[in-house]
Amino acid sequence: MREAVGMRDFGGIVERSPARMIRPGSASEVAGAVREAAAQGVDVVPRGLGHSTYGQSLTSGVSLDMRGLTGVEVGAGQAAAAAGATWREVLAATLPHGLTPPVLTDYLDLTVGGTLSAGGVGGTSHVHGTQAGNVASLDVVMDGDPVTCSPTVRPGLFDAVRGGRGRHGVITGAALRLVPAPERVLCCTIPCRDAEDVLRVQREVRADDVTSRALPSDDGWRFEAKAVLYGDGREPPPGTTETEELSFFDFCDRMRPDVEELVALGEWARPHPWGMVFLPAPRAAAVIESTLGAMTTGDLGLSGVILIKALRIGGVPMLGAPRDPVLFSVLRTASPGCASVPEMLAANRALLDRARGEGGTRYAVDSVPG
Repeated sequence: MREAVGMRDFGGIVERSPARMIRPGSASEVAGAVREAAAQGVDVVPRGLGHSTYGQSLTSGVSLDMRGLTGVEVGAGQAAAAAGATWREVLAATLPHGLTPPVLTDYLDLTVGGTLSAGGVGGTSHVHGTQAGNVASLDVVMDGDPVTCSPTVRPGLFDAVRGGRGRHGVITGAALRLVPAPERVLCCTIPCRDAEDVLRVQREVRADDVTSRALPSDDGWRFEAKAVLYGDGREPPPGTTETEELSFFDFCDRMRPDVEELVALGEWARPHPWGMVFLPAPRAAAVIESTLGAMTTGDLGLSGVILIKALRIGGVPMLGAPRDPVLFSVLRTASPGCASVPEMLAANRALLDRARGEGGTRYAVDSVPG
């Protein structure tokens, strides 16, 4: 147990002082902490690396630092990963066997338990669904007891904790599905005319990994898709203007140089008021275009990013996404000289209201005031 101090998450907007901070080293220690907190009528919130953006991993009750639960063991087609292990640590264990989780987040330094509690979307989610949809079973502490759940054992609990953000049980370990990993990949850049063209490319291009971005330009916004082909000898998709060949691990770890630069510039420590919504595919382009049409680069921040990703949810009911969803992510950074945090939060609220009006839903790892 550690002395309680004021804590923030990656969002840097909300601060809370937990009554207690505990770093359990086993599932039984998690269970003991949950039982003790329940007896005292205190909330318990698990925390991995605190990458939530509006206090979702913070509490005024008991904060469980899940980084004390580490370790990854690789078996036949699966990896048993502790909740506090990062996806970087998972890859370090699986790649020597020529295997990888089918879905990885763009940023590897997030915990397994954290992203499974959030859902977990990656560039391969158009093929494989979410990270939470690629779990064979979970070890969970529910009501102070360690239990195992899966699609056939306690299926209700299994569905509740995947994407449940820790509200229905604390994930302590996961059996992750694995697939063969390529040695090398070909990254292809495809310029797109507009948001509709972005979604067309994502539907039609046969790529193992594909994401799209909207980027500020002198004429407003320009769009591009990044299609990644696994293996050697693959032909770039039509419309490709640039290609880059990388090892699979270097591709998976592609954010590390950018993060190091953002840390050096001070941008990584700025507030990050992120807006993220699931849109129904038939209405997605219209919502994206209207949102961007009302935005300036100052509304996004100096290091802000706009991502567009059509995906499959993969049987994770807690995400509550519409059918055939598109994740539209306005990942704002409150940089000096740009829009203020309250202004960015208000813009996130407006985006969510617009999305709901078109049949969309919230991706609840975002920053939207209640």
